[in-house]
Amino acid sequence: MALNFFDQFMSPTYLGVPLIMIALTFPWIFFPSPSSRWLSNRMVTLQNWFIGQFTRQLLQPLNTNGHKWALMLTSLMIFLLMLNMLGLLPYTFTPTTQLSLNMGLAIPFWLTTVIIGMRNQPTVALGHLLPEGTPLPLIPVLIIIETISLFIRPLALGERLTANLTAGHLLIQLIATAAFVLMPMMTTVALLTST
Repeated sequence: MALNFFDQFMSPTYLGVPLIMIALTFPWIFFPSPSSRWLSNRMVTLQNWFIGQFTRQLLQPLNTNGHKWALMLTSLMIFLLMLNMLGLLPYTFTPTTQLSLNMGLAIPFWLTTVIIGMRNQPTVALGHLLPEGTPLPLIPVLIIIETISLFIRPLALGERLTANLTAGHLLIQLIATAAFVLMPMMTTVALLTST
């Protein structure tokens, strides 16, 4: 039995090697590699079809300037999908339950969008810091508040994502522990809790 309910979310190690490194490199196996053959096998054909469909869905709402991000966003989506699918296997570890991975992905993407927005359309990007129709005395205070909320956004979203990913596992472990403890004393209550 675990010493702590949150021990299940610790990064496991095997012979001193952190398994998060293996879990992060494992999805790269599923990326299609270029081949000189005319015909591909079924796996590569399925991968190419999925990547083509995802890229088409990604690019439909974007203008032509946004198309240059398609390769990065598609590879990121496939990478995250494979990491989360890896967590469905029994006795495996899902790296996306770690706050460090979520922050490591969230902060660079957030910073990229802020910098590109400031570079390409500075008036529109700065216009988000001040709501329309604000009274004159409130303008400095609202600009400070909106700037702080802009910088806190990746931290709050990363924390919420991590909490949402771990909440289900924690709830299942709490219910299983309660049923295990109640079994000798109140069997019917334990069976109802398990059900």
